[in-house]
Amino acid sequence: MAATTHTVTNQPPPLVGYDVFANDPALTEGITRYIAAERLDEVREELGTLGKAAGSAHAQHWAEQADRHPPVLRTHDRFGHRIDEVEFHPAWHRLLGHAVTSGLTGAWSRPDGHVRRTAGFIVWTQAEAGHGCPVSMTHAAVPALRAEPELAAEWEPLLTSPVYEQELRPVAEKGGALAGMAMTEKQGGSDVRANTTRAEPLAAPGEYVLTGHKWFCSAPMSDAFLVLAQAPEGLTCFLLPRVLPDGTRNAFRIQRLKDKLGNRSNASAEVEFDGRSWARRVGEEGRGVATIIEMVAATRLDCVSASAAVMRQAVTQAVHHSAHREAFGGRLIDKPLMRNVLADLALESEAATTLALRLAAAYDGGTEQDRHFLRLAVPAAKYWVTKRCTPMVAEALECLGGNGYVEESGLPRLLREAPLNSIWEGAGNVQALDVLRALRREPEALNAFLTEVGAARGADHRLDRAIKGMLTELADLEGIEARARRLVERMALVLQGSLLVRHAPSEVSDAFCASRLGGDAGAAFGTLPHTLDLAAVVERARPVIDC
Repeated sequence: MAATTHTVTNQPPPLVGYDVFANDPALTEGITRYIAAERLDEVREELGTLGKAAGSAHAQHWAEQADRHPPVLRTHDRFGHRIDEVEFHPAWHRLLGHAVTSGLTGAWSRPDGHVRRTAGFIVWTQAEAGHGCPVSMTHAAVPALRAEPELAAEWEPLLTSPVYEQELRPVAEKGGALAGMAMTEKQGGSDVRANTTRAEPLAAPGEYVLTGHKWFCSAPMSDAFLVLAQAPEGLTCFLLPRVLPDGTRNAFRIQRLKDKLGNRSNASAEVEFDGRSWARRVGEEGRGVATIIEMVAATRLDCVSASAAVMRQAVTQAVHHSAHREAFGGRLIDKPLMRNVLADLALESEAATTLALRLAAAYDGGTEQDRHFLRLAVPAAKYWVTKRCTPMVAEALECLGGNGYVEESGLPRLLREAPLNSIWEGAGNVQALDVLRALRREPEALNAFLTEVGAARGADHRLDRAIKGMLTELADLEGIEARARRLVERMALVLQGSLLVRHAPSEVSDAFCASRLGGDAGAAFGTLPHTLDLAAVVERARPVIDC
């Protein structure tokens, strides 16, 4: 008699072999909205190819392997020579190499470059998020380097190249390069002006040697690093190459790799510069923060985009599971309470994606109005979207029940990743204080922000009321620092509501305004008003396996 005790029933099919891009309406519609008509077909094809790769069995296997086999530090070779190398699993290189060859470090010189790159970053991050760190750092180093035209001319073609070469060699011998960043020190954290790393000028103009200890160095196997150090005239930005032009290794001592909560496929290091660490100045002495802030702003946008990607993958997994899992006499997706939860998650995901694309479009716009808008919108978006990621992923995991708590589902990896972007490039308080700084010093930024949200005035009474309440808060400066989080949250929600009212289907914008702006929801996900068209919101988020 055949054994029947191990027959598996009532389990969803694997979510594999699907186009991550084509199955995301917020993303596909955003591309149509922002990409010039003459390039739209080209960009759709580009993102469709990347989307199919992200949803493939190969990418899913690479992601699992990269997470299970984290990087290993090799301080010395077998003969005792100091090498300070980080060894990665081959899956990491496949993920990172695919990102680079797909143009995810090449936004600055392409038409519509930031929108197409942000969309691609959201797509490919859903395959695996950890390798997004060197991708982001390399992309973001470009505007900082432009403060020193000679350096930019040398490095920008390599940093934006679609060629991935993992070996450490002089950059003159490479077809592409990666960049990292080292700002944070033990005694300062986000307070970079507490920096104690010293920079001593050499005889050659623009050349220095550095001495100091960096508590966090991103992407330590990169070809170069942007570093902050105290020069004679004050805090200054430097470019420190990993390999010197003559082929010898620069003095770059990796003391240890951080044992992190998540983001485990990616290496974050503690490094030391020993007084022989050769670097070149970027920008003027004493202007280090002003120089590197361009890099910080670009990486903050990537924090928003990466959080949007993690959210989207989490809700995709939850909706897919619920569409195939049966309980209590029917599919989970058809149960009113589960439908409410899924719709709420889908709203959060779509609002995050829509906001990320709008920020990218402002980067592409490049006007003074765009620049002023980004000055407020980026830190506000970074504050709110990254904060919403963790509770949203936790709720999505719960939709799968015990299955979601198991590593094989991929949801635990997403949950460990979720808090990262709220901490990286300045935690919540740093972002909130940055918004206050912009409000005090740059009145044009507030005007640009209000112009953006005002474009939807009159379309939804709850949005109008929320804008009015935001203006009331902005007018009251009493105790503003203690209220900063509340104010920035309101600004981000109003901006998301304005974008959704203008661009999303009515069932999405109606549900968002009712719950996020109208107050008709509870504190947990799954507390939307039952009178809304929740089935349509959920169906919009449902993936189709078709490739």
